[in-house]
Amino acid sequence: MRSDRQRLLLDMYAAMSARLGPSGWWPGETPLEVAIGAVLTQNTAWGNVEKAIANLRDAGLLSDVGALLAASPQLVEACIRPSGYFRMKTTRLRDLMLFFDEACAGDLDALSASAGEDGDALRERLLSVKGIGPETADSILLYAFGHPSFVVDAYTRRILSRHGLLPEDVHYDEMRDFFMDVLDPDPVLYNEFHALIVRVAKGWCHKSRPDCAACPLGPFMEGCAC
Repeated sequence: MRSDRQRLLLDMYAAMSARLGPSGWWPGETPLEVAIGAVLTQNTAWGNVEKAIANLRDAGLLSDVGALLAASPQLVEACIRPSGYFRMKTTRLRDLMLFFDEACAGDLDALSASAGEDGDALRERLLSVKGIGPETADSILLYAFGHPSFVVDAYTRRILSRHGLLPEDVHYDEMRDFFMDVLDPDPVLYNEFHALIVRVAKGWCHKSRPDCAACPLGPFMEGCAC
């Protein structure tokens, strides 16, 4: 059973990769910038996050954790306004920066290294930060710290449920385990796999009127619930 699921997932990965090529995911110049982006992307499109990140960079607030902590809430709100929910996200960013300050004096590389090969304990610590849910925590672990923590989202849920692999109402952690239980703990694979899922969902597996015939996952349509 495990080997069958592993083979299926790797075949799906190969089909998406062959059609779409490398994703170059996740954009960000430093682990801190990636972590900030993981918060800002909550409930908004990445294009809006890019504008907010550019504003923060222009304001000199991405140099280190201390710069963002020292900034006034009003300045941060003005910078991240394009990402939406800017007051709530300003609070969430501050809580995350306080966590980084207390956990590692703002040295994210040291925090990542302290977790060793097992990022589960660090994941639990991130989840303890108010406003940091499983998807955001896994995004920080994978994209900022390079730990093998598979990120799943609404796009993943849509594709898995439509192909009859998991029920639509499956819990986040069960969906995440669907991948992590059978795939090697490879952050490069996890990174690209999630990026390809997002690209396929946006390009073909739309919420309504999906284009299954043209989809890179078309060969896996048996049992598809579109």
